[in-house]
Amino acid sequence: KCSKTESRGGEGMKVTLLVVGKTTDKHIIALIDDYLARLKHYLPVEIDVIPELRQTKSLSESQQKEQEAQAILSRIQPGDRVVLLDEHGVERRSIEFASWMQKKMVSGTKRLLCIVGGPYGFAPAVYDRADEKISLSQMTLSHQMIRLLFVEQVYRAMTILNGEPYHHE
Repeated sequence: KCSKTESRGGEGMKVTLLVVGKTTDKHIIALIDDYLARLKHYLPVEIDVIPELRQTKSLSESQQKEQEAQAILSRIQPGDRVVLLDEHGVERRSIEFASWMQKKMVSGTKRLLCIVGGPYGFAPAVYDRADEKISLSQMTLSHQMIRLLFVEQVYRAMTILNGEPYHHE
């Protein structure tokens, strides 16, 4: 555990969760909003939504991934640390994720851009641009649930780093 001042070494870091398609379940939206409100106390976290593609019936899976990739890549700013939330990524326990977050904060990362792809995952161009991949579970989860799990884990990481009683180990 570290003191509040130590964990705030990344005060300049912002976390952006970039997602394809909006969350439609009102219960999940309420929970996400609750965690986003709690997180304001620690660091800026936002969700950036890329609108779902229109007329996808006429597109192949790879064409759909390519179009989503163009939208994703256009949102990446110079200096972003790009992390894909991907089933083939590295899995971490919550304590390890907190330590990973702290490393990002103290390394001078300005924006940690975490990306959830569309229904078919990511096009090769997005994998090529990514700095790393993390997995929240080996199980297949809905894109709406991934958003909730991600903001909850970022909140949990911040409470761990600040020695607050949310996480029990």
